Amino acid sequence: MKSLIENITAIQVESPVDKIIGQLKQLIVSGQLKPGDRLPAERVLSERFGLGRSYIREAILKLEFYGLLRTNPQSGTYVAGLSINVIDNIISDIIKFNKDDFNALIEARYHLELNAVKLAAERRTEEDLESIRTAMEAYEDKVSKDGDAVEEDMVFHIKIAKATKNSVIESMILILVPDLIKNIVENKICGDNRAKTAIEEHRMIYAAIESQDMAKAEEAMAGHLDEIWQISKAGFAAQSIINETER
Repeated sequence: MKSLIENITAIQVESPVDKIIGQLKQLIVSGQLKPGDRLPAERVLSERFGLGRSYIREAILKLEFYGLLRTNPQSGTYVAGLSINVIDNIISDIIKFNKDDFNALIEARYHLELNAVKLAAERRTEEDLESIRTAMEAYEDKVSKDGDAVEEDMVFHIKIAKATKNSVIESMILILVPDLIKNIVENKICGDNRAKTAIEEHRMIYAAIESQDMAKAEEAMAGHLDEIWQISKAGFAAQSIINETER
């Protein structure tokens, strides 16, 4: 019985984004989409896939991040000039990316956001400040009405990433933050009152960015992410003990 149970593995449920990436992979591997070909517009892809445009954008963003698509603002999005074999293997790895490795995602986000907020403090413009402040106030308004402010929280962090003026950091945060915040909120990992305590933390982050104090910005972001960071470290420590026990 024990050997039977050990041979049963969890069923992997594909996300809408992975399904989009998988279908694009098939179109490329089958030769229907070739290196250099232009993808249909987001609106058209959204209609064909039967999914919202946000899913289409996320899939395209991931493929751009890995260098499999390239976007020209004037003419559209194209398949990169890589061999079919290379594209096939990279897309397979993207789809296999384990979003359930929660501790690793938290660790990556923690270090990424500390660097992002320092760059944002250094490089932010008045327009960036307005965008960050608007996102912060939208979050506070939603929380004050006891609403679900998950999206507003995402926007706050994404606006900070945009202020870095580093497209790679912005893309990485766009990939990491949404799934993490949803997971944290939906599973109440940081407790029921977390949304309200985050208000003052957001304000401290904003103030440091506004004053262009990189050290204070990093300190404020570290404080904001500390609770979830401690959970991640505890998870890694527990896994290390398990690994040692199994040796």
